[in-house]
Amino acid sequence: MELNFKQKLKHISCFILDVDGVLTDGSLMLFPGGDQVRKMNIRDGYAIQAAIKAGYKVAVISGGKSEGVKTRLAGLGMTDIFLGVDDKTEKFDELLSKYNLKTENVLYMGDDLPDLVVMKKSGVPVCPADAAHEIKEISIYISGKKGGEGCVRDIIEQVMRLHGKWFAV
Repeated sequence: MELNFKQKLKHISCFILDVDGVLTDGSLMLFPGGDQVRKMNIRDGYAIQAAIKAGYKVAVISGGKSEGVKTRLAGLGMTDIFLGVDDKTEKFDELLSKYNLKTENVLYMGDDLPDLVVMKKSGVPVCPADAAHEIKEISIYISGKKGGEGCVRDIIEQVMRLHGKWFAV
């Protein structure tokens, strides 16, 4: 019997996120010197911090290489920050091994084609409202929020509420 979405969330102990299009809206602001700036949602940051404090593993696997992103995420308490990654499945497998996780313990939120293969491996593949069509097709949950507009908070809060940990932090 196939488990429904909420039943699958009961097994989640690890959140793995993409950055551009998930934690950000996917747009870049370019400055004359070549610096690139991304905008992140404060509520997503709060949820990430709350999840880490409650004992969940939270990681990022991204093709982007922004030092600003790394600084922000480390400031929230995240230690597993993989940037400039070409093969996301390699880092995914590394995290499973490092924390002795099964795929059903992992929720992966991605938004575009570089996330496709790794999302198929995760127990709970989810995406923002504005994800690519191919990603929406394989996701078992599509947030009502767009990338960079609270989609991460949406899914982390759902899991933590289900586990009775949302206000317990």
